[in-house]
Amino acid sequence: MEITAYNPQKGRLETIEVEYTDDNTTWFNSRHNQDISTITDYEGGLLISENDIGSYPIWIYDISRADIRYDKKKAKQLRQWRL
Repeated sequence: MEITAYNPQKGRLETIEVEYTDDNTTWFNSRHNQDISTITDYEGGLLISENDIGSYPIWIYDISRADIRYDKKKAKQLRQWRL
């Protein structure tokens, strides 16, 4: 699936090809717009997506779901720290 993600390392949006599977993605129940909905391992980095339709996933290099122990709160902290 082709998506647009924000790359804070480059400071811009990028179009990337991502396959969301049970092997590379953790889904969370999200009720509010700024809740984390998914974390996905992608090319040696991590895609963090919010429940908000109007926001872009953020792609952070050199970290994985395992590094943050598949934790929604840690993903949210990491996302806020990188923006």
